[in-house]
Amino acid sequence: MGSEVCRTIQSTQDLILVGGVDPYGQKLSGVKMFSDLNAALEATNPDVVVDFTTAQALRSNLEICYQRGLPMVVGTTGLSQEDLQTWQKKADDKKWPVIIAPNFAIGAVLMMKYAKEAAAFFSKAEIIEYHNEHKLDAPSGTALKTKEMMRETLAGEIQIHSVRLPGLVAHQEVILGLPGQTLTIRHDSVDRSSFMPGVLLALSKIRETEGLVYGLEHILFADI
Repeated sequence: MGSEVCRTIQSTQDLILVGGVDPYGQKLSGVKMFSDLNAALEATNPDVVVDFTTAQALRSNLEICYQRGLPMVVGTTGLSQEDLQTWQKKADDKKWPVIIAPNFAIGAVLMMKYAKEAAAFFSKAEIIEYHNEHKLDAPSGTALKTKEMMRETLAGEIQIHSVRLPGLVAHQEVILGLPGQTLTIRHDSVDRSSFMPGVLLALSKIRETEGLVYGLEHILFADI
């Protein structure tokens, strides 16, 4: 995902990629790479940091950027609810702009929205999420966010099932049931390029953000 973000920013006319961070020494064509975020910030003085790392790395990166007042766009999942609540308060108190999205694919955000709306009419639902075998967290951030949104309108239990297999990218289906019928809402990301329009949207809105925004839906549907 980090490599895909770098390629997208490089090909976007009004954005300049000033550097990348990879502690394992990965090289990307045309990108000045650093092994440490602090060193990268000192050398490049960026306007915003995009984070697609791990939950453990993100906790450190959030603190580094928070202390500098440096805006962030975050696609890393795996933070606990306690983590999110802590950072929500810290960011809101300081009006530090940070957008955290469990999923940047526009179709996935719509899938979550429609699942929430449909949940008001059903008594039970199940979420099945499918990701590649290297995804570390399960359930996925998208599945947890979907469940959170659906619980606003569906009082019954919502089970989440996680599948990790080679060949998958990111897929999720929500199955809602009533006697004699089911409704399935599904989204498939078959390539990581599917997440890039959402990342670019978040970058375009980060300057006008105050505090922590969790979920791309707050940006995507803001003017609707």
